[in-house]
Amino acid sequence: MTDKASHRGLLLWLLLPGLLALGVSFVMPMLWLLRASFSTSAFGGPNGEWTLANYSTVIFDPFYWRVATNTLTYGLSVTFFAVLLSYPIALFLTRTTSRWRGLLTALAIAPLLTSGVVRTYGWMVILGDRGVINGSLQALALTDAPIRLANNFLGATIAMIEILMPYAILAILSGLGRLNAQLEEAAAMLGANRFKVFWRIILPLSLPGVLTAALLVFVLAISGFVTPRLMGGGRVFVLGTEVFSEATVTLNWPLAAALALLLLIIFSSVIILYRRALRALEA
Repeated sequence: MTDKASHRGLLLWLLLPGLLALGVSFVMPMLWLLRASFSTSAFGGPNGEWTLANYSTVIFDPFYWRVATNTLTYGLSVTFFAVLLSYPIALFLTRTTSRWRGLLTALAIAPLLTSGVVRTYGWMVILGDRGVINGSLQALALTDAPIRLANNFLGATIAMIEILMPYAILAILSGLGRLNAQLEEAAAMLGANRFKVFWRIILPLSLPGVLTAALLVFVLAISGFVTPRLMGGGRVFVLGTEVFSEATVTLNWPLAAALALLLLIIFSSVIILYRRALRALEA
C-alpha cells in the first residue's frame, strides 16, 4: 500500500510540469476565448458585460452560414483529393523494394521542410493568369484567354491539397506499415489476383491509417488561413479568414472569439466521428 501511494505520488510529481504547461498554454487561453465570445468589450476584456449578441450574429446572419458552408466544403474537398492522391504514393513507398526507397520517402515529405507561405506563393506563380499553366496552354494555342485558376476557390483548394499531401502520406504510410504481409501471401496462394488482394486485404486493413490521414488533413484545411487568403485573392471566405478579419481589420474580438469557438465545435464533432468510425473498423 505504501509502495502504491509512493508510486502514485511520484507519477503526480512527474505529471505536474506537463499539466502546468497545458493549463497555461491551452486551458487559460481557451477560457479567455470563451469569456471574450460573451463580452460586450471591443477587445473581449473581462470588464465588458455578458451578452449573447455575438453568437446571435453568427447564428442569424446568412453571411456566416455561407462562411461555415464554404469551410466545410473546402475542408471536405481538400481531404478527399489529398487522401486520394496520397494513397497510391504511400502504397508504392511501402511496397517498393528499390534501393532508392528511403530517398523517395524523403522526397515525398520534403515539402514539409518549406514554409506553407512559400509554397502558396509558388502556387500563385504557377496558377496565375501569366503563370506556367496558362502560359503553356496559350503557347500551345489551346486557349485564347487565361483560365481562372487563381484568386478563387479552385486555386485555394489545389494549393492546399499539395500543401497537406505530405501529412496524408505520412499517416497512410504508418497505417500500411502495420499490415501483415503473410495475409497477402495467403490470399495470393488461394488464387486471389492482385486486385482482389488489394480490395479485400490491403484496403480494408489500411482504413485506420486513411481515417487518420483524413482527420489530420481536414483539421489543418479548415483551420488554414494563409492559403485561402492568398490563393483566394480575398474572394474565398472561410472561418479561418473571417476570424483573422474580425480580429485585425474590424477589431471585433468578441465576434472573432465566437467564430473561433464555432471552428472548435466543428473540430470536436469531426474528432467524435473519427473515434466512432475507428471503433467500428476495429470491432
